[in-house]
Amino acid sequence: MTALPRIFIALLLLVILAPARAAGLDAISSEESSGALRQALSQGASAAVASLGRADGFLGNPKVKIPLPENLRKGEKLMRKLGMGKYADELIVTMNRAAEAAVPESKELLLNAVKQMTLQDAKAILTGGDDSVTQYFKRTTSAPLTEKFLPIVRQATEKVALAEKYNTYAKQGAKLGLIDKKDASLEGYVTEKALDGLFLMIGEEERAIRKNPLGQASSLLQKVFGALK
Repeated sequence: MTALPRIFIALLLLVILAPARAAGLDAISSEESSGALRQALSQGASAAVASLGRADGFLGNPKVKIPLPENLRKGEKLMRKLGMGKYADELIVTMNRAAEAAVPESKELLLNAVKQMTLQDAKAILTGGDDSVTQYFKRTTSAPLTEKFLPIVRQATEKVALAEKYNTYAKQGAKLGLIDKKDASLEGYVTEKALDGLFLMIGEEERAIRKNPLGQASSLLQKVFGALK
């Protein structure tokens, strides 16, 4: 767990909750507090993107590693026994590499969402539960991120012949009666999983800090955040 995402939530709480201790959430109104909150959120979003948008950002992290599509997973074990495991391995690597290539493109949209955050959004982040930051980013960026990711994933998959690998694997499975003929968009699947991974990482760091702000390092964070529970 990196220090930067922790700082991102800690700064949010320090900047916003410190005034709230004295006068409640209605005290959150200064331009300085708003600017500091945006800076903290920006740093956290950037850290999440950096952790995933690199080699093995997805493939090397079991929490976000993209598995085979469900239909293919059903027959994976048997196909491996029949010597077809290489198709599964190649496809898994390729899907995760495509996600790693797409995620860096999310940074600009996430940062724009931070810039457009309102005071009402800031208050909702503080009182909306352990994943309110994640939910804010989902609500404001999911649609444009999907639109932006799809062509990037498509380009990445075409570059490494993902469609060909998928079709080869699926064809073998269909011959064995392990996979149905239903055609799902593989690019859509990878895009969805890439977004899931991005929001998962943001949410995981957020919850960790909310439950135990910087461990025992800040009694103020513990006291103020605990008062809002």
